[in-house]
Amino acid sequence: QVQLAESGGGLVQAGGSLRLSCAASGRTFSNYVMGWFRQAPGKEREFVGRINRSGLMTSYADSVKGRFTISRDNAKSTAYLQMNSLKPEDTAVYYCAASPKYADRPGEYNSWGQGTQVTVSS
Repeated sequence: QVQLAESGGGLVQAGGSLRLSCAASGRTFSNYVMGWFRQAPGKEREFVGRINRSGLMTSYADSVKGRFTISRDNAKSTAYLQMNSLKPEDTAVYYCAASPKYADRPGEYNSWGQGTQVTVSS
């Protein structure tokens, strides 16, 4: 099991950009598929996107496709979520997660970060 920690959240105006980072501990980062999720108050945790072990394949929820980009640097044991053209409905706590296989369901991810708040003002 890998341990994760998100950073980079904050307050941004609509139309702006923000880059989230997810730092992983240990030497096995490249063995994990990395996913990003978000959760607004009173709502269920929502899939945002994922990236495979090599970083060559990504998948995104329709709500963020074309605006968000997931990347990873295995040498630095870090995954990233670049968010552009942010909208107020993107406001949520954002989590990174690790899975031993390609997955998009929260229950399929073994490790989770503590979350970082992203607030988009209109």
